[in-house]
Formats: sequence, structure tokens, C-alpha cells
Amino acid sequence: MSVLTAQEVIIRPVITEKSIDLAGREPAHRYTFQVHPDANKIQIKAAVEELYKKEAVTVVGVNVLTTKRKEKRRGTRRGRITGYTTPWRKAIVTLAAGQKIEFFEGV
Repeated sequence: MSVLTAQEVIIRPVITEKSIDLAGREPAHRYTFQVHPDANKIQIKAAVEELYKKEAVTVVGVNVLTTKRKEKRRGTRRGRITGYTTPWRKAIVTLAAGQKIEFFEGV
């Protein structure tokens, strides 16, 4: 397995109503990121701490889950088309009490 950089481990932040609600809760803020399929919890923790070292965040916990592909169907004039959504992996990162990431605060 190749060594992943922090930018390769964290693909993008997930901006949904549920993730924004988790980020705003006190005392521990939880942030959701789309991560590389081969990244483990230790790599995710190190990547978040490295990418947000300006804000001096300390990661307390990491929960990882993989969303499975789902079948999607849609109809057109020529008939029904079936396809699948892309499977992806996300991590919910819990920061120490009182810490937050400013990127999520403006959303």
C-alpha cells in the first residue's frame, strides 16, 4: 500500500443539513469528510490535524463508514434507464471540547 498524503486522505468536507447540525453542537464538535477508500482511522486523524494545524485542532475520535452503491432508475421517452450511485467513504471526526474548524462556521 502506498503512503497517502493529507490532501489525498481528505477528499472534501461533506456539507449537508445533518453534518452542519453535528458541527454546531456543543461541547464536542463533529465534522464530516469524504475520505480515500483505503485510508484508516489513524491516517484520517493525522490528516485532519495536519490540514487544520492553523487552528490547532486535536482529534479525539474518528468514526468511518462506507456508503454502498444504490440502484437509481429514471424514465425517458425511450424507456427506463437503470444505473447506480457511486459508493464512497466518509469519516465523522470528533474534536476536543471547545475546539472548532472555522471553515464550517460560515456555512
